[in-house]
Amino acid sequence: MSDKYQGFVQTPIGKLLVKNLGLPAPARLERWTEGAPLVDGTVLVGGRGRLGDSLPELLDGLGIASVRSADADATSEGATYKGLVFDATGLTSSADLVALRDFFTPVLRSLDSCPRLIVLGTPPESVAGGERVAQRALEGFTRSLGKEVGRGGTVQLVYVADGAEAATASTLAFLLSPKSAYVSGQVVRVGATGTTKAAEVTDWQRPLAGQVALVTGASRGIGEQIARVLHRDGATVVGVDVPQAASELQSVMGELDGDHLVLDITAKDAPQRIAHYLKEEHGGVDVVVHNAGITRDRKLANMAPSDKGDRWQQVLEVNLIAPERITRELLDQGVVHDNGRIIGVASIAGIAGNVGQTNYAASKAGVIGLVDSLAGELTKGITINAVAPGFIITQMTAAVPFATREVGQRMNAMSQGGLPIDVAEAIAWFASPGSTAVNGNVVRVCGQMMLGA
Repeated sequence: MSDKYQGFVQTPIGKLLVKNLGLPAPARLERWTEGAPLVDGTVLVGGRGRLGDSLPELLDGLGIASVRSADADATSEGATYKGLVFDATGLTSSADLVALRDFFTPVLRSLDSCPRLIVLGTPPESVAGGERVAQRALEGFTRSLGKEVGRGGTVQLVYVADGAEAATASTLAFLLSPKSAYVSGQVVRVGATGTTKAAEVTDWQRPLAGQVALVTGASRGIGEQIARVLHRDGATVVGVDVPQAASELQSVMGELDGDHLVLDITAKDAPQRIAHYLKEEHGGVDVVVHNAGITRDRKLANMAPSDKGDRWQQVLEVNLIAPERITRELLDQGVVHDNGRIIGVASIAGIAGNVGQTNYAASKAGVIGLVDSLAGELTKGITINAVAPGFIITQMTAAVPFATREVGQRMNAMSQGGLPIDVAEAIAWFASPGSTAVNGNVVRVCGQMMLGA
């Protein structure tokens, strides 16, 4: 589905109205294409902390060109940067925060289109006193800068636990590249829960080669795009969907040379059937994506148990209870391989709430609770994370009334809706073997929506 407003503001009349009326002017976001470099330009690295000295070498290993601010005249005429990375792990007091201004201010007008800005910090809960104060302050800084940077740019804060410095590659690869086009203002923790190490990635173009990925709700929309991206990254995809979507599911999986399983995930025996199929046909699974979801909107006062189909129970069963049961069965039977990935699809509604969606918001907040519950329990390098999409342009959102749809698309720092590929790319980052130290995170794919945390 196209964004007609975005196309209009690129016309001469549209540009004139934007300038004179102060209307939103969404930039055209760059998105990664297969075979392209991760970063098409130079990344400026600054700051003095635990990661500063190793960052150029780490970025070089990803094929990303970088220069340290101390080694170049960052403000020299004609210098432009595709990314800025500041190591703030050395900030130990409130007075040290001036280093943020000193690094960023001189170069903000030297950024290329769709730039990527990252601040690296230390998890505040792991330090005390003035250092804890300074590190917590980074969240306000990055979220505010995300709303200022413009031109399709993004700003993120990555808290890196002590000892996890070498496990940041997959996260930097995602956040510095066009793969993170619709992710901004987020706080990511690396090494804060579970291991501080990461598995080696031998091919950054196909990090999932030889792996098996299960995707529920894979026949259309976001689920189909998740399947396509995981396949692009090398995985054999096993798509799951209900009998009503069987023909579409078979078509998509056939195109991806994958496999399919037709069943209702809310069925009593669904977890056992999925576990048995994965063991017998594929020897287990490496990536589990709980994407299947439904909405049955109605205000709570009108959502009686006698309501046709029981709107409350249907939504909870599909969106939350089924993922809980399937996850537990796969873990209990040892179907998830070592260094496996469990990924949930939550929603901004589960964070900020939404009128008429008490059932949906409860289910999606529950997905976040599932991440919180299991992150500290998992062993053998298995991780659990979730994405929380905002307004994503799909066939479903195309049916939303025009005024509601326009508000939903514009109420974020990028003044536009996201695409299914944006959700899929975030999931592919979580799924990477190199993301072993990325555990217990919930990352919003919402263009930094103005609602919610």
